[in-house]
Amino acid sequence: MLPNFHTVHLALLCAILAWAQPLVASTEFGHAENVQIEDYPTHRLISVKNIHRGSGERFQYALIPKDQAVPNLPKGTTIVRTPVERVVIMTTTFIGFMDALDTLDRLVGVSDKDLISHPVIRKRMETKDLTVVSNGQNLNVEDVILLQPDLILATSSGESAFDVHPQLQRAGLPVAMSSAWMEQHPLARAEWIKYIGALLGKEKLAHRVFEEIAGNYERLKGLVAELPDKPTVFCGAPYAGTWYVPGGKSYMATAIHDAGGTYAWSDDATTGGIPLDLERVFVRSADADIWINPSWYRSMDQLVSADRRFGKFKAAENKNVFNNSSQITESGGNNFWERGTVRADEVLSDLIKIFHPEVMADTSFQYYEHLK
Repeated sequence: MLPNFHTVHLALLCAILAWAQPLVASTEFGHAENVQIEDYPTHRLISVKNIHRGSGERFQYALIPKDQAVPNLPKGTTIVRTPVERVVIMTTTFIGFMDALDTLDRLVGVSDKDLISHPVIRKRMETKDLTVVSNGQNLNVEDVILLQPDLILATSSGESAFDVHPQLQRAGLPVAMSSAWMEQHPLARAEWIKYIGALLGKEKLAHRVFEEIAGNYERLKGLVAELPDKPTVFCGAPYAGTWYVPGGKSYMATAIHDAGGTYAWSDDATTGGIPLDLERVFVRSADADIWINPSWYRSMDQLVSADRRFGKFKAAENKNVFNNSSQITESGGNNFWERGTVRADEVLSDLIKIFHPEVMADTSFQYYEHLK
């Protein structure tokens, strides 16, 4: 007996709906809040939000095998053909993630060559094995097109004068945005390795690497969690007359807390930078025990020569000033913004050594140095 029309129609409708629904949220994000990955029968769908402060945009990327037809996708979805074999990066922060996933050999184009510290990539630039597609705001879209990338990794500052991804998108190139820098916890930033791993087909390795980082981080955090004495800490230095101190709910504030420090703006409820003048910073931080990340300064002479008032901070008087500058190249590249972006555990180890040197007596600094 043949099924009637309504039975066939209902069965077909159910099949279509099942095909359109995700099978499962394929990747669990325990810390990162700005990314989601779902599996469908025909593709993987990645969603990214909050790419810069005040952004209401949501970006979607469909990972589809190169030999497979493109299914129906939400409007505005960027198609990324897999496997991804040719990658262009628009900021150095992606280097740490790709290095951890053993995929640096897939790089065909980079930007801002002077800010790159990784020796392998610097060597490849010297031998012209890598194309430098931009320097600062000067982007050569034609060079990028000629590279025929499977994927371009980019970030956004929210300032049209500095963001290059709109030009690349208008050229029809496969640009994937990252908002890792907008996350508020060190492990949330590190967890974006799962996003890069999904894009590059290295998700299992990404999970293993992140579990190692998270395990180390929590272990180190536990070493100082119950210590009674927690030094007061402030950070940064003025730029063009304005001192942007991290908000009390920011990434850096969390790192200071987890390393056993008391942040000078811990009572603040904001996540971004707070623009202040030096006098207002001095009022709150004059008696703080430790000063970290004082811009580009690498010696006490440099610091105090820039502004004599810097020397009046208690931390400066006692020479308790530390900067994340121990691996800076002559041209300005800094491994802190490459490997340090993903290895939150190593950065935390350095901070604990600064705040509680007795706890980390058997370790050496990896990213930080004590200003002499």
